[in-house]
Amino acid sequence: MPYRAALLLPAMAGMLAAQTGQRPIPPTTTQTPLPSAQAYLSRTGTTPKPSAQEYPARAKIEKLSIGAEYLVHSFSSGSQMFIAKDYLVVEVALFPANGQSLPVSAGHFSLQINGRKQALSPQAPEIVANALKYPDPHTSSGLHPTAQLGPIVLGQPKPVERFPGDPDARSGPTPRRPDEDPKDLDKEPPITAEELVVQAALPEGEHRGPTSGFLYFPYRGRINRIRSLELVFSSPDGSAILPLPLL
Repeated sequence: MPYRAALLLPAMAGMLAAQTGQRPIPPTTTQTPLPSAQAYLSRTGTTPKPSAQEYPARAKIEKLSIGAEYLVHSFSSGSQMFIAKDYLVVEVALFPANGQSLPVSAGHFSLQINGRKQALSPQAPEIVANALKYPDPHTSSGLHPTAQLGPIVLGQPKPVERFPGDPDARSGPTPRRPDEDPKDLDKEPPITAEELVVQAALPEGEHRGPTSGFLYFPYRGRINRIRSLELVFSSPDGSAILPLPLL
């Protein structure tokens, strides 16, 4: 009899669990957070000029022509212009021979200032975008005056709160211009500085035909102390040095 009771105990426990509605606890799953909107921005670059000869600085190696233009702190979409105070901006354009495909990388470029051996490397545009969106008020990348000249906007975007009640962010209603048509309020807002700085950056990867875009070199020194700038290109396809005319 004790032997039969021992056999019946597990079966009775299973029936009791079914009657009480107990269910096995599933394993916990960890949800991967969705990437930010900034992660979806693609680098489309700028529109290349007809040839490398159209750029103030140019060089030619065996299978490639390079054009470059020094823009100080500015980068533009054509209708809007923004200022990145802590970066030197250079637009570069690559023209492969006979429209061949070409591996494009910002890492192929560096910038020499005043002939120094230690050159600056370009910074990832996503890092530049973050600095523009969340400027540090204790450095020169803080809020700068913004001026509007027709469709061109100079300056950095208004700082946003990094946490509730951020004292360094001053928010308030944006006044509407007297000549602003209320119907224009429904139009798509213009591109922001942090969006453009990523989209107009030199696109990475394999490209066929001319490709151009902006490079951003971190620099917090005085512009008037720059006596010479040289853009250095070095890749498996060859190397070249482009002296950049100062503005």
